[in-house]
Amino acid sequence: MKNRILYALLLLLIFSGCAKKQVVDLILHNGKVYTVDDKFGTAEAFAVKDGKIIAMGTTSYIMGTYKADSVIDAKGNAVYPGFIDAHAHFVGYGKGLFEVNLTDCKTWEEGVNRAKDFETNHRGQGWIIGRGWDQNKWPEHNFPDNRVLTSLFPNTPVLLVRIDGHAAVANAKALTLAGIQPGFKIEGGEAEAKDGKLTGLLIDNAVDYLKKVIPGAGKSEYESWLSTAQTNCFAQGLTTITDCGLSFKEVAIIDTLQREGKLQMRLYVMLSDDPENFSHFLSKGPYKTDRLFVNGVKAYADGALGSRGACLLAPYTDKAGWGGFLLSHTSHFDSLAQLLLPTGFQMCTHAIGDSGVRMVLGVYNKYLNGKNDRRWRIEHAQVVNPADFSLFGKASIIPSVQPTHATSDMTWALERLGPERLKGAYASKQLLEQNGWIALGTDFPVEDISPFKTFYAAVIRKDATGQPATGFQTENALTREQTLRGMTIWAAKAGFLEKEVGSLEAGKKADFIILDKDLLTTPETEILNAKVLATYIGGQNVFGGME
Repeated sequence: MKNRILYALLLLLIFSGCAKKQVVDLILHNGKVYTVDDKFGTAEAFAVKDGKIIAMGTTSYIMGTYKADSVIDAKGNAVYPGFIDAHAHFVGYGKGLFEVNLTDCKTWEEGVNRAKDFETNHRGQGWIIGRGWDQNKWPEHNFPDNRVLTSLFPNTPVLLVRIDGHAAVANAKALTLAGIQPGFKIEGGEAEAKDGKLTGLLIDNAVDYLKKVIPGAGKSEYESWLSTAQTNCFAQGLTTITDCGLSFKEVAIIDTLQREGKLQMRLYVMLSDDPENFSHFLSKGPYKTDRLFVNGVKAYADGALGSRGACLLAPYTDKAGWGGFLLSHTSHFDSLAQLLLPTGFQMCTHAIGDSGVRMVLGVYNKYLNGKNDRRWRIEHAQVVNPADFSLFGKASIIPSVQPTHATSDMTWALERLGPERLKGAYASKQLLEQNGWIALGTDFPVEDISPFKTFYAAVIRKDATGQPATGFQTENALTREQTLRGMTIWAAKAGFLEKEVGSLEAGKKADFIILDKDLLTTPETEILNAKVLATYIGGQNVFGGME
């Protein structure tokens, strides 16, 4: 009799204990959870309700306090906040997945052959557009011309864009449609001509001029591009992306697709520097939804180092008398800063050469006038004169850096810049020291979308093949903790999103990833082998899964 009574009491205690547990939507337990909070702490488990984390702690605490139909056993694997790319081109990447892929072409001829194959498989499409060639990877290192393209495609317009987007080759048909003729002049750009004839090579603003005649795409095309792009990004653990330079029309399509549930990726958007975009947004202020934040304006100070369009204080070491150029007069950037200052919008300016960087730093310091929380950014900050580093910290200017640019450029950067100037290039650590934090990204599709390559390049300072053996300018390597912060909470902070995403804390959105390797402890040789086991946005599984 006593045994029956004891058994009944035990059952009552068990059921009453269960009844007291709070019902949530999702529980993750048995993980090594890197919170990336202020203390860079770790936990074992957390509970999610209505898309947000409501509690964190040990597995015994969370499992004993909460219950859910969806329970993830992380099996001891590392759990991180979802990766955030602080500088990318999400729309451009998606679009490029449906165009000619010229990445890693070993010669111009190989690129042309890819364009021919593309035409065979896409007859009647109209324009043939491709991107990804890089003359620095070819035996002769010379820019191509359009003679073969014009011969092969006499009636079809063709535009093949360099990997960085700052140079392109157009065939005669495309040049004719754009009205570009010998003697064509444009500020901040060039349509190369030799012996009075166009070569088809376009630099910087001349590329944008031609692109204006390319027919626009509709919603269905954007849906195909972006759904494919986000699938690839989720597989890499990316949950928030900063898209640098979109039109108001593209923003409207993104907003519609997100509201229809067809696009789940979170996006921080910089508007392109265009009066039409300003008329739609500036007077209304930043635009915010659960997954979209339009809060920046992207301007371009100069071009790219690879195409010698970056504006340098002294001539290029490998091209006497040539120092690149600004894409607009300094007065344009001054006027833009003055326009944006009274608004809530963030000014974000592409500047790669030391002259371009100095000009932007001067304009920013003029209007920001000391320490502030406006978080105006310099995108890339690739070559900085030693005298100018302090100007970042003086006006709280954010360096937005892409670590893989260093490992992509290192084979020819010395040739371009010379040894002394190279010391102030790709200087991640020096830039971090100015404000105590730095935003990291990839600039995809200019670089690969992989956050693991970003991590490896920032910490190890080697490319994906493990070269150079001793690392490239390792004095500017970041620590593993600094790099993870740069890819999560600091990237969020660069877009005013640090109270919502970027770390795993109670009250924040449940954007998290589970990896098969611990980036903080795994050997150097294993970093690039890391795999994403699962990706979650707002507690919803968008890739993989371990439930």
